[in-house]
Amino acid sequence: MDLGIFGKLIENVAPTIATALGGPVAGMAVKALSNALLGHGDGSEDDIRDALATATPDQIAAIRKVDNDFKVQMKSLDIDLVKIAASDRASARDMAVGTHSFTPSIMSYVIVVCWAIIQYFLFTHVIEASMRELIARVLGTLDGALMLVLSFWFGSSNPPMGEKK
Repeated sequence: MDLGIFGKLIENVAPTIATALGGPVAGMAVKALSNALLGHGDGSEDDIRDALATATPDQIAAIRKVDNDFKVQMKSLDIDLVKIAASDRASARDMAVGTHSFTPSIMSYVIVVCWAIIQYFLFTHVIEASMRELIARVLGTLDGALMLVLSFWFGSSNPPMGEKK
């Protein structure tokens, strides 16, 4: 699930749900968010994104409560979200080593070079007002891709759930 600019909000307010959104129990996490924000579990990504844009303090508190409940539910089901995320990264690395594939390396170089070119362009040119949103979107996507590349090659800096960064 892509929450766009609200991803950081969910990471800070509901770290357990944020971790789950990228894994095999994402459906449960989306349902929990939908319940907290919309009062029912059938909200779409767009509904949740719209609700986050206008979230009240009470809704933020409800998200925190749902996150705590979700953490308890995951523990009772013996699901370790951090372990799942770590094994996902490890299996990607193992696949790259086992198959001797050049794809991860090539993709990494392309992403880093594109990111650097866009950064250089932004520092050396004045962007037209009509193009700023497009450039910001491209750079945001590349920033996210760069973080994935760095996490792939150097590991993740995500702390265990419940601990602050």
